[in-house]
Amino acid sequence: MNPDALSIAKTLDDERTIGHLRGPLHGIPFLVKDNIATKDKLQTTAGSWALYGSIVPRDAFVVSGLRQAGAVLMGKATLSEWADMRSNDYSQGYSARGGQSRSSYNLTVNPGGSSSGSAIAVANNVVSFALGTETDGSVINPAERNAVVGIKPTVALTSRAGVVPESLHQDTVGTFGRTVRDAVYALDAIHGVDPRDNATSSQTAKTPAKGYIQYMATKSALKGATFGLPWKSFWALADPEQQSILLQVVDSIKAAGATIINGTELPNYEKIDYGTTRGFPNESEYTVVKVDFYNNIRSYLAELEGTDIRTLEDIVRYNNENDGSEGGHPGVNPAFASGQDGLPASLATGGVMDATYYQALQFCQSSTREGGIDAALHHGNRSIDALLVPPDMGQTYQIAAQAGYPMITLPAGVHSQSGMPFGLALMGTAFSEAVLIRYASAVEDLQQGSGRTAPLWLGLKERNILVVAQCFAC
Repeated sequence: MNPDALSIAKTLDDERTIGHLRGPLHGIPFLVKDNIATKDKLQTTAGSWALYGSIVPRDAFVVSGLRQAGAVLMGKATLSEWADMRSNDYSQGYSARGGQSRSSYNLTVNPGGSSSGSAIAVANNVVSFALGTETDGSVINPAERNAVVGIKPTVALTSRAGVVPESLHQDTVGTFGRTVRDAVYALDAIHGVDPRDNATSSQTAKTPAKGYIQYMATKSALKGATFGLPWKSFWALADPEQQSILLQVVDSIKAAGATIINGTELPNYEKIDYGTTRGFPNESEYTVVKVDFYNNIRSYLAELEGTDIRTLEDIVRYNNENDGSEGGHPGVNPAFASGQDGLPASLATGGVMDATYYQALQFCQSSTREGGIDAALHHGNRSIDALLVPPDMGQTYQIAAQAGYPMITLPAGVHSQSGMPFGLALMGTAFSEAVLIRYASAVEDLQQGSGRTAPLWLGLKERNILVVAQCFAC
């Protein structure tokens, strides 16, 4: 926790007393994921003891924006260590420094990650909003599994400067809120062009001058809207109970005046790579991420002071030398069943961007963009406002991640057997946040809070590690 939080809050209260109100976030407490740098008394470690004591050069751009908006940083939220990069078989939401984070809906199962703590804190009303990061599902997945709103922005809408990286082709900073409004207030404070992240210049002339909050809408906005259901691409894979409940929400959207078009498939949905082993290396997302991490983490570590950790080689060595806590080898720490196999896999690439790397990058982007989401949004030469998808199916956020496109997930229901929540998500093209926010807020208004229910605290007395990876709502 931030030891200066109370003094910062008092200063902001004093400002309010004399009539100086910075905006809607003035005095509002928040957390950031522990891979987002803060130049204060807090640590930035990505959940690893390897970075404990390191000194960051400055606040991350997104943190600076929130401080200027008057929000009060309460502390750092735990995460899956190294944001899921370190291991391929691990306990989601676990880090050596933070321990196992757990969903209050069911404490024995996967809470969603890697931004686990950010989502859980908002779900438990610890803070009104929080920041997380996503390379592939790390905002959308924990948000929907903890019954909160999650906004995963277009890559480069939010700066990655000061964020422990994985892949700058897919990394993005997103927001969590109990409501769409809360999450959008945070998004308005953190997006923008940052000279320290050149990619953010791509948003020029594509973002609203007065922010995204102006696009908040009521259920009346659904009249005349058109949504697509990519049935074979995503919906057919959903658990039957989830599918039934989500289709009831879709029916209510239709009853509110929207047009629903079923079968708006992503043409390449059967070919798109998911995960670490499927397909060929020159068509694999993992090929890209492994190389990017090797290079991007070196650049991040170069700016730190007070640490001997400078390269990926140093991280791997540290984990091996501290096997009990960091689980460098398989079978030592139960949370890291496969040890740190993700890090040596990246190490083996040497960061070389060879022909296979560029082929994989081109395949992943083209098959999910023009051959994927964009094609589905223009199904049958019709203009579709957004795709409605079941985000508990990993294929949804994996495709959006590879495309670098935005998603918003809303609480939609709770599974009767696992007690775990699941969401309904809206998916769009690059820089379509205004459209997604308009319709996400309209659907939220239509639901009148019915998608978010109180947790049951199932398994409260259990302290299992690994948490159960699969359940009805996984």
